[in-house]
Amino acid sequence: MARKWKKMAGIGRRTISFPVLISRRVADKGHFVVYTADKKRFVVPLAYLSSKIFQELFRMSEEEFGLPRDGPITFACDAAFMEYVVSLVQRSVSKELEKALLASLASCQYFATAEALSCRQIPIDGF
Repeated sequence: MARKWKKMAGIGRRTISFPVLISRRVADKGHFVVYTADKKRFVVPLAYLSSKIFQELFRMSEEEFGLPRDGPITFACDAAFMEYVVSLVQRSVSKELEKALLASLASCQYFATAEALSCRQIPIDGF
């Protein structure tokens, strides 16, 4: 490799460019990417889109931030709450618990700053 560099440097007319290594911005097949208000990245299975909880999070995100044009989708919640939601959906949460979580989401007013979300989410145990 060092010889190749010396050879290329001696020619002077050629330039070597390396591909820029960017962290992967797209999800694997069957998944989608969302970010939380505190800038944490979540790769979530597409099957979760049928969950009423995720549908509500998308609706709230649209209300808070509008539809993203060039940027990522950001949910108006913090990473801890998102982990909780993913765990609930992953375990096929009961309809009663889903309704309780949706009711708590509907009663919250979110501000999309990582430092202060105006509504503190309280985990609802029941699974």
